Amino acid sequence: MTAARGSVALAATLAIQIFVSLAATATAVLAPEIASAHAIAPKWIGVFIGLVYAGAMCSSLASGGFIQRYGAIRVSQACTLLCAGGAAAIALAPAGSVAVLVAAAVVIGIGYGPITPASSHVLIRTAPPNRMALTFSIKQTGVPAGAALAGAVLPGLALLLGWKPACLAVAVAGLVVVAAAQPVRRALDTDLKPDHRLSPAGIFAPLKLVLRSPALAELALVAFFYASTQVCLTTFIVVYLTDSLGWSLVAAGLALTVTTLGGVAGRIAWGIVADRWLPPRRVLGIIGLIAGGCGCAMAAAGGSWPAPSLLLVTGIFGTTAIGWNGVQLAELARHAPAGAAGAVTGAAGFVGFSGVVAGPPLFALIASSAGGYRAGFGAFGVLSALCGAVLLWRRAAGTRR
Repeated sequence: MTAARGSVALAATLAIQIFVSLAATATAVLAPEIASAHAIAPKWIGVFIGLVYAGAMCSSLASGGFIQRYGAIRVSQACTLLCAGGAAAIALAPAGSVAVLVAAAVVIGIGYGPITPASSHVLIRTAPPNRMALTFSIKQTGVPAGAALAGAVLPGLALLLGWKPACLAVAVAGLVVVAAAQPVRRALDTDLKPDHRLSPAGIFAPLKLVLRSPALAELALVAFFYASTQVCLTTFIVVYLTDSLGWSLVAAGLALTVTTLGGVAGRIAWGIVADRWLPPRRVLGIIGLIAGGCGCAMAAAGGSWPAPSLLLVTGIFGTTAIGWNGVQLAELARHAPAGAAGAVTGAAGFVGFSGVVAGPPLFALIASSAGGYRAGFGAFGVLSALCGAVLLWRRAAGTRR
């Protein structure tokens, strides 16, 4: 029964994660059509994505109290509805309604933020202890899987039916996910605290808890640095390969696909390594060092590099810069006080999302100041390597003591 409950929990949280990632990525995939319909430049999609993650930052921090009071699956259902509603609003907005697009971005972000804290709250109670990192890692494959699904399905759907029906299809998919989660909600939301008081002070309490704990604060900072590298990799790889190395858009798109698939494989592989062979923090340190090396390799790449060699680099970059999340989340849940995994993950998620928000503008500033994208990849590669080195050093120092 326990194993079956764990499988149900993993399936439910994975399905929800795939959907919210699909909803958050849909606008980026359909950006040219949306921009044309509203007479705005496609580059403004970057602002939209920034608003999504700004909303996610705030809702992630505030999610702990709602999870305790209403249950992780119920909160996830509500967040799924918010993401579906945001997608529907984009589809139904009259031409030129930029304010509606802005509001929709924030709503999708508010729906996106609590999903990981809610799933952590469920999985820490249902995952087998000897497969904790792997379970969290499998759930986290929903992020690149949702993005890949958006890229694979929505362009064809938009070509066939139009971009507005494609957005509405995303909204309908959200309703399906909410309905599918309903039968398992009662079995998984078993630790409700209906009398838990929601207050502004309660929103910041988990963040204070994280900052007071050296172990939790370290993991939150890992999320900041690694998440900033992750989002910069997926945001700038296509434009770097096309503008700086002269690749075609199709070839650069293939590189992004290889990177994303590497992230899926990496999340599972690193979870297995952390469960069976190496301590999780050592794994996180090694990930940072390898990602740093890949970032520096991207910076050093030239137009004469063979395409297969650079694709290999992007694939390894993906396995590390995108593959760290499950191991880090499992460690957060392990170190959280009993019953507080969701709140702690939400507070750490606030720090991580701040890296997502800050990373691309900083990358762009470095690239513009230094005259190219190479400097951006090199700088974030160095940051990842330093973070990984500090993790390994701190663990070695702790062992000696």
